Amino acid sequence: MASQSGGEGIPGQGSWALRSHSSCSSEVEKDTRENMTILQIYFRQDRDDVLDNLLAFVCAIWPEIHENYRINR
Repeated sequence: MASQSGGEGIPGQGSWALRSHSSCSSEVEKDTRENMTILQIYFRQDRDDVLDNLLAFVCAIWPEIHENYRINR
């Protein structure tokens, strides 16, 4: 008895599945390109502000002695 899995023995079913997958794949690629374009625009717009905030945070170091520090005399 022959198995009919994966569209074997049914005319046109295998090629339909490939077309559907190809269409789905190209739609996903199109959506991905659109999303990447949007993210790149946001990145360019906010990059300077983010870097300024990051540098301000990193450079805002106030030297102070920790309350648990004890000087041994």
